[in-house]
Amino acid sequence: MGGSMNWLRKFAAAYPSADVSESPAHRDVPVLLAPMAGVNDLAFRQLCVECGVDLTYTEMVSSKALSFANEKTRHLLDRAPNEKRVAVQLFGHEPATMAREAAWVEEQMGDALAYIDINMGCPARKIVKKGDGSALMTTPDTACEIVRQVSAAVEHPVTVKFRKGYREGEDIAVEFARMIEDAGASAVAVHGRTAAQFYSGAADWDTVARVKSAVSIPVIGNGDVRGGADAVAIVERTGCDAVMIGRAAQGDPWIFARVKAALQGGEEPASPTVEERVSMAHRHAEILSQRMGNNLVYMRKHVMWYLHGIPGAAHARGELNRCVTLADFDRVLEGLLEDRSRIEAEEAAYLGKASV
Repeated sequence: MGGSMNWLRKFAAAYPSADVSESPAHRDVPVLLAPMAGVNDLAFRQLCVECGVDLTYTEMVSSKALSFANEKTRHLLDRAPNEKRVAVQLFGHEPATMAREAAWVEEQMGDALAYIDINMGCPARKIVKKGDGSALMTTPDTACEIVRQVSAAVEHPVTVKFRKGYREGEDIAVEFARMIEDAGASAVAVHGRTAAQFYSGAADWDTVARVKSAVSIPVIGNGDVRGGADAVAIVERTGCDAVMIGRAAQGDPWIFARVKAALQGGEEPASPTVEERVSMAHRHAEILSQRMGNNLVYMRKHVMWYLHGIPGAAHARGELNRCVTLADFDRVLEGLLEDRSRIEAEEAAYLGKASV
């Protein structure tokens, strides 16, 4: 872990809460919130920081939209009140445009910028059909030129997030990582699935391990980290320098506290209670309402993630799909708690009668 320790010390400002002391456990391994389009809103990132994440990423930001001075896109760079540092992920396929906009982001954000990350892993069709995201793995010359020009344009580190490959069965991560490193990347994040897989099947952590063995820059492991045991396992199996968590954090920002505890060799805190999940859903909606006003349609998916598996949540789904305002969400959340209490009382009464 010597190489990773040097990197962590060099970029300590990017991970304000990470413990980078020498330890027989994995306390020197930062835990990161993966950049997720349509998920990593300011409110969600704020809650993840409260729950112990070491570094957040913005949603992926279009370099082309930034070049048009698109205000909606620029707002994606806004920080939560408790975000000391945030990584900004840019996507695009035009090296000069990406370099120019990366320099603008750096100028605007100053010390609040942890680093610039370049998206070369998004598999969404609307992204790849333009040659962006994971499509850049099919045009390595362009991918490397983007890294070269962005690295030359900014003083902050430049990292790249990519996948095992683009096509089904493809495994080009090692070759791609070496080229990206030679082009000037300071670190890479590797998701052990191909773009063709999207999120199906199991993430191949051996791909992460092979990349780690092939490059001298830090490697961030990503894919199928769903809890503390997974985080410890991916570090031990791959030697990765940081752990990135994406979908498992949706509706569960507490995962970062559990993962941090596991990496530190301690006992993981208990999973949140139903009341805590409902309360967090309310806080998320409340923070968004302060920022967005009374049109909180976007919040519906977040609330459904928070409530997943709670008795009565399936019944509430239809009502949630009609929620618009904070008051709408609160009404459904309060009703869910009431339904849960009723269901538990009925179950207790039934079990009591059955035992007689």
